[in-house]
Amino acid sequence: MTLFSKIIAGEIPGYKIAENDQFFAFLDIFPLREGHTLVVPRIEVDKFFDMPESCLGNMLLFAAPIARAIEQAFHCNRCGLAVIGLEVPHAHLHLVPIDHADDLNFTRGKLRLAPEQLKAAQEKILRYLK
Repeated sequence: MTLFSKIIAGEIPGYKIAENDQFFAFLDIFPLREGHTLVVPRIEVDKFFDMPESCLGNMLLFAAPIARAIEQAFHCNRCGLAVIGLEVPHAHLHLVPIDHADDLNFTRGKLRLAPEQLKAAQEKILRYLK
């Protein structure tokens, strides 16, 4: 069972943003920027493009309202998307509030936010999620 599956199952605490029968979205606890959210399929698939075709399209449809909520909550230029997939062997999409391309630079140091900061970021996104 991957780390992400344990978060989905509630075995590891997480800051849930949204879920449906196919996907689960939660805050990255070591974000590039405040509001950095991960969208993962409920099925365990290591590589993003090894997901079933129906998941690929549906993942973007699931992520779209979350991305719009992130843009409103963090007053950024846009919500950037990235698929890196090296950290955890479970396909995932990064949604990151960005103002510049360098805001999606995964070689930079990540933020260390306190639990109350993560909770506040979660609440901001949820406020705008419709």
